[in-house]
Formats: sequence, structure tokens, C-alpha cells
Amino acid sequence: MSKTTNVAAIFLTFGIMTACYYGAADETVLHTERSLYRNIIVYESGDERCMRFTKQKTSRQTCISIKNPDYLVFNYTKMILGALYLQQEPEKILIVGLGGGTLASTISRILPKAKIDTVEIDPAVVRVAKKYFNFRITPNVTVSEEDGRVFVKRAIQKGMKYDLVILDAFDHNYIPEHLLTQEFLREIKEVMTSGGVLAANTYSSSRLYDHESATYESVFGRFFNLRLGNRVILVKNDGLPSKPALIENARALEAGLRPFGVGSDFLLPLFSTDRDWRRDARILTDQYSPSNLL
Repeated sequence: MSKTTNVAAIFLTFGIMTACYYGAADETVLHTERSLYRNIIVYESGDERCMRFTKQKTSRQTCISIKNPDYLVFNYTKMILGALYLQQEPEKILIVGLGGGTLASTISRILPKAKIDTVEIDPAVVRVAKKYFNFRITPNVTVSEEDGRVFVKRAIQKGMKYDLVILDAFDHNYIPEHLLTQEFLREIKEVMTSGGVLAANTYSSSRLYDHESATYESVFGRFFNLRLGNRVILVKNDGLPSKPALIENARALEAGLRPFGVGSDFLLPLFSTDRDWRRDARILTDQYSPSNLL
């Protein structure tokens, strides 16, 4: 092989590697950095601005519509708002996992009087959310830069209680192992009010599905299982509302949720309590939570 061919091959390889890192040809990369915890890439493609934690275009943590920032791009964020069908006006809300801050921003628009505590382990993600995804800290919206489980343990010690808890913490692979266990969910239950609601974003096609389902059931009993791409688990401390109650709550919230692309015609058919997981699935614990294997 000639020297010229060698040089061409080197540049070709570099070009391929650069394309993998910075995204596909239809993407415009706005920001890249390697934080203490992950790679962070912010890019625009078509009408969407997104953030991902991998070099390859395999998953997206957050996306917003550039033309209509109120519109919720991901179905899982719409499903999480289904938690309001269980608790219409939560006054204190905890969100574990910030991403671009879409959920906190949306809920603060829907419920302007609610106090929202968000927890994000990675300060770089908080900076990116502010700069590129219109996330704002306000008197009613706070951010704690620490591990979600540490925050919850300290909240228990302080006697803090929340009407709504949202679990949406992901790294580049999946939910961190220590946020999947029975012990952690028991801690979450301790910071929920007696009628408090939990909304947890998980995957519907993961090999962890059966284990996660068994673990949530072991702590909370019956839960609503919403599946569309992702899977959102909805639980209520004092028991799930009946279908007529869901319909009534959905009707009351319809006008407030519609501007965000969320309607009862989309959400209500997704509510299910079917136990579609293996009955012998092993519960995830602090001693057994091998998400990297499963």
C-alpha cells in the first residue's frame, strides 16, 4: 500500500470515528463534553434538540421541539403525567433524575403553585439543561446536585414528605442498580404522603422487566402498568383509584394537559393492572441487583 493510500485510509478512519462521536450527517452538534459521570452530547436534528449520553445514536435522554417547546416529544413523559390522574394537585413533588429538565418545567407550568425538588447527580447535566433546554431554577423549582438515594435518605431523616415522586434517573445504559432495589423503594415509600403517588420510568423490553415488576409489587402491591415503548409504573400509597375515578380526574385535567400534547384519549387506554410478568421472578435487593447482567 502506498504512502498516499495510507494517509487516505487514516483520514477515512478518522472521519468515521468523528461521525460516530459527533452524530449522523443529519445532526448539528451543539455541545459535547465528558463529565465525571458520562459523555454528554447535545444536538439538533430536524425540529428537535436532544441530549444523549452515548457516542453512538442509540438512545436519547431528552428531546424538545424547537418550534413548540411545550410539546412533549417522548411518550414516556406523557405517560408520567398520567400520575396526575391519581393525584390531581400535588403540592410537593420530588423528581429524581433531571435530564433536560422537561418534566420539572412542564409540571411547573401545569401546577405553578407546586414545590418541585429535582435531584441530579451530575452538575454538567444541570448546566446543559439550563443552557440548551430552557430549564430554570425558580422559587418553586430547586435542584440538588447529589445521588438520588442519598437525597432520599436525608429526606427521611428530615421528615420530608412528597405528594408525588417521579423516578427518571438513567445513565448511558439503564437505571443505576442502587435505584432499582426493594430497599430503595421502601425508602421512597417513606418520603411519600399517605395518599402519595409514585411514577417510575423503566423499559418495557428489558430483561429486568419481570424482576422490576416483582420488586415494585413487593413494596407497593398493585400498580398501574403503562406500556408504550418505555414502561411507566404508577402506584398510590392508599390504593389505586377506580376506573370511574380515573375518567373523572382525566376530564378535569384535560384542558390543562392538552397544550403539552397529552389527552385522555391517549392516556386512559394505557392504564392496566395486568400482572404480565413471571410469578417466580427474583426480587431485586441491595445484595442482588445485577442490572449489568440482566
